[in-house]
Amino acid sequence: MKTITKFINFSTKGNNDIVDITYEVEEKLRETKLEEGSVLLFVTGSTAALTTMEYEPGQIQDLREIVEKIIPRNKTYAHNHSLSGSDGNAHSHLRASLFQADLTIPFQNSELLLGTWQQIVFIDFDIYPRKRKIVLQFTGQ
Repeated sequence: MKTITKFINFSTKGNNDIVDITYEVEEKLRETKLEEGSVLLFVTGSTAALTTMEYEPGQIQDLREIVEKIIPRNKTYAHNHSLSGSDGNAHSHLRASLFQADLTIPFQNSELLLGTWQQIVFIDFDIYPRKRKIVLQFTGQ
């Protein structure tokens, strides 16, 4: 068994920016030369998340709308008032906590074992554009 750590760095627009990172993960997997195992993805930061979904315009719009309904941007949150200098992004932290900061995907024959319409997506819930980093840990042979 071997473990190889790699990173994906990119910029986002913030405000529920949803980015398909499937290709980047596949590219990093090819670089490892591993044939079978799993990859752990972890987003550093408390206002972003990882998930899988069908990455198409209607689904993206639906996800943005449901997140806004569940945790609205324009509501009073204690976090925005309890911290000196808070930037008003309590909803961003809450949204990220409903999703997950990590994701594990198996691979075989050096290919991710994703469904036909399943892509790996990064969601940036913060209110500002950010430089983001995802840690990838490939474990396998």
